[in-house]
Amino acid sequence: MTRTKMVFGVLAATSLGAAAPLAAQHDTSNPFRPIYGWGELPEGREWGSTSAIEIAPDGNIWVAERCGRNTCVDSDVDPILLFDKEGNLLRSFGAGLIAWPHGIDVDHEGNVWVTDAWRSMATTTGNTVLKFSPEGELLMTIGTPGEAGDPPTHLTQPSDVLVAPNGQIYVADSHDRTRGRIVRYDADGTYMETWGELGYGPKQFRDPHALAMDSQGRIFVGDRYNNRIQIFDQEGEFLAIWTQFGRPSGLYIDADDNIYVADSESSPAPNEYTGQRNAGWEKGIRIGDARMGWVHHFLPDDRANVMGFSGPEGVAVDDEGNVYGAEVSQRRITKWVRFRR
Repeated sequence: MTRTKMVFGVLAATSLGAAAPLAAQHDTSNPFRPIYGWGELPEGREWGSTSAIEIAPDGNIWVAERCGRNTCVDSDVDPILLFDKEGNLLRSFGAGLIAWPHGIDVDHEGNVWVTDAWRSMATTTGNTVLKFSPEGELLMTIGTPGEAGDPPTHLTQPSDVLVAPNGQIYVADSHDRTRGRIVRYDADGTYMETWGELGYGPKQFRDPHALAMDSQGRIFVGDRYNNRIQIFDQEGEFLAIWTQFGRPSGLYIDADDNIYVADSESSPAPNEYTGQRNAGWEKGIRIGDARMGWVHHFLPDDRANVMGFSGPEGVAVDDEGNVYGAEVSQRRITKWVRFRR
């Protein structure tokens, strides 16, 4: 697993988040150029919405795509896709097993973990976390397919999954904001505990949408509807709140503790679809230091001033420092390549 991060203390990190909101997007550079529409699909197949992208241990790139639409219900195409660095499709799997792929992680053995956040209980899929081998064999199911509910047997629209180096599994639940919790399992999928609740305070969530872990094993949660990142230890002890990275839909932290935050919903003004979300902020990807919380770069969405959503929801970074954004409304992958001097 490549996602990593670190924080330096509750008071310092929280005060930094309160002090630097607009500076986080306006006083930063952008040393990247975008390549829109990265990744070649087979002839006759079109990209659908995607919010999930992750790097495999060998450097190839996993994408969970919603079957040419915004759902895979009644589709016979594979939603889980593996590309090489040039964007060539290597293999795919998952047809009929996933209704609404949302979050993705890859563990140190290369197994692929996908959350199915499908909301309808009229299907036999959804409300689950699925573990696949790199070849596509289904190895584990967490939750009860097609049924929403509470642990230990159920989940409700899980948004993301994180597998720690010790094999323990963390699930961000739920996308529909009827729950606000992180659910923890041991390596074989046995339920361990739940922490968090709905609300606005520390250790409370409104759409825990993304997860990542730093080099010290601390867990970052993208608390999207509260416009913040919350940071915890692996036992669920609250450490800090950061607001300087915008409205987090996706998180990625590399081996050097650089943090990448995809903001897909901040809007310049109210609109008929979403209302006002994180007023005064722009959509895009913010890059900073997970040790200190500073924001160094901002990669703007090419439709940042459109009153709607979404720009990149998922974000991942390869070993050359290229940034990949998985986009829902635009139905594409954008690759951001660093300018070389």
